[in-house]
Amino acid sequence: MPQIDDLVLFTQVIEHGSFSKVAELNNITKSVVSKRVSKLESELGVQLIYRTTRKLTLTEPGEVLYHRAKDIRQVAHSAFDAVTGYSEALSGHIRMSVPTISGEMLLAEAVSDFCTKHPGMTVEMSLDNEFVDLLSENIDLVIRTGYLEDSSLIARHIFNSRWQICASPGYIEKHGMPMTPKALQHHNCFGYNKQSTGAFDWLFTRNGEIYTVKVAGNFASDNAAALRKAALAGNGLAYLPTCLIYDDLQQGKLVTVLPEHTGKVVGIYAVYPYTRKPAKRIQALIEHIRERYLAIQERF
Repeated sequence: MPQIDDLVLFTQVIEHGSFSKVAELNNITKSVVSKRVSKLESELGVQLIYRTTRKLTLTEPGEVLYHRAKDIRQVAHSAFDAVTGYSEALSGHIRMSVPTISGEMLLAEAVSDFCTKHPGMTVEMSLDNEFVDLLSENIDLVIRTGYLEDSSLIARHIFNSRWQICASPGYIEKHGMPMTPKALQHHNCFGYNKQSTGAFDWLFTRNGEIYTVKVAGNFASDNAAALRKAALAGNGLAYLPTCLIYDDLQQGKLVTVLPEHTGKVVGIYAVYPYTRKPAKRIQALIEHIRERYLAIQERF
C-alpha cells in the first residue's frame, strides 16, 4: 500500500515543479525524492509524471491523484491541531445547529458520544435545515452542506459526503439490478427537488469525469428522508447520502446500485464565528464528527 509520505512528496514535486527544490525543502537528496515518486508509481501501477530535462508534466492518472491529494498536508495539519492537547480535560458548553437529517441519523449519536468521552462537556444541538445567524443566536458551531460566503464566519471543509443509489432487495428481485447508468432509464427513479441541477439529473463518474444521466420516476420530494421511505417500501430507486441509509445498508433493508459509477459528492462544512482560532473544545468536536463520517464512508 502506498505511503502517505510518498504521496506528500509527489504533491510537493508538482507544486514546485522540481525534484531538487523538494529535496531542499525536506533536507534529503534529489535521488531519494525521485526514487520515492518512482516507488509510488510502481505501487499504483501507473505512470504519474512525464519527466524531461526541461519540465515535469502530469499524466492523466497523475492529474487525478494530484487533485485528490493536494490538500492532504492541510488536512493532516488541521487534524493534528484539532487534537493537540486532546488528552487535556475538555470542559464548557457548545451550542450547535445541524441539518435535520444529519442530526436524526448520525450527529445525535456522534455528539452524545463526544459528551460521554468528555464529562466536563455539555452540548445543545438544534436541528434546522435553514442557515442560522450564529452571532445573534449565540451559536458556537454549525454543520452544513455547501460553502458559505460570509466574511464574518469561517467555513472549514471537514468531509466530502458521498451519495449512493439504493433500492430494496424486493424491488431488485422484481425489476432486476441495473448494470449501467443508462439502464436506469428503464427503472422508477425518485427525484430530489433540492438539487440545483434538476430533481431527476443523477451524477455519475467515468474516467475521472462527472456526467449527468436524466432519469425519470413517479415520485419526487425535497426531503431525503421521504425518498428513503419510498425506497424502503420497494417502490423505486433513490440517490441518497450514505449517512442517511447507513443502517439500512448494514441491515440489508437497502442495497447499493451501481456503486462504482456514482459520482455525487457534497461538501460538509463546519461553520463558526470568525476568530483567530476556535476554542479547543470546538476543534475537538469538529474532529470527532469528521472521524464519524469517515468511519461510515469507509465501509461503503
